[in-house]
Amino acid sequence: MKTVKIAPSILSADFAKMGKEIQSLQACGADLIHCDVMDGVFVNNITFGIKMVEDIRKITDLPLDCHLMIVQPEKYVERFAKAGADIITVHYEACQDNLADVLRLIKSAGARCGVVINPDTPVEKIEDVILLCDMVLVMSVFPGFSGQKFISTVLDKVRKIREIIDASGKEIDLEIDGGINPETVAAAKAAGANIIVAGNAVFKAENRAEMIAKLKA
Repeated sequence: MKTVKIAPSILSADFAKMGKEIQSLQACGADLIHCDVMDGVFVNNITFGIKMVEDIRKITDLPLDCHLMIVQPEKYVERFAKAGADIITVHYEACQDNLADVLRLIKSAGARCGVVINPDTPVEKIEDVILLCDMVLVMSVFPGFSGQKFISTVLDKVRKIREIIDASGKEIDLEIDGGINPETVAAAKAAGANIIVAGNAVFKAENRAEMIAKLKA
């Protein structure tokens, strides 16, 4: 099992102080920066785009984990990679017909690639592309807004994907995102997730360093 890493989601950050927020995360022991990109079409919310990723890249060496909750992500992945995204994940639900091609496009643009599934999407839908990926992201809430309650039934999917990854012998990260806090993180890790996305749990903590350490431990 890989070392568990924490990827705070800047969806929960104060956008007016983004530079300071990123510096805080780096100082407090974050392993990655999770960037939730939403277009108001694929999900019912709009966050930020390529410019935000480009500007964050200037102020941190931490890997930028860009989760694209957008339609037609193939139109934008090369620009996100050029902006500094280290990892780009796209939803099965957004590109069912050309998913493998989109994953290959991300790799050819120089970034690591990943597939994301929503809580109601079966693992079987992505089994044929898992080994093309550097990361698989399982949503433990329906995407769109921070602060939602953890959907525990997705843990069966995490276990199944972990079995597939381990059987392959490949170095593929397994990430979980949504409703993660000190009460839910142990179950997520036990199921096989090695990258933990946390938003409110980190940003609303009185001591972010302590919270990140607690989530890792």
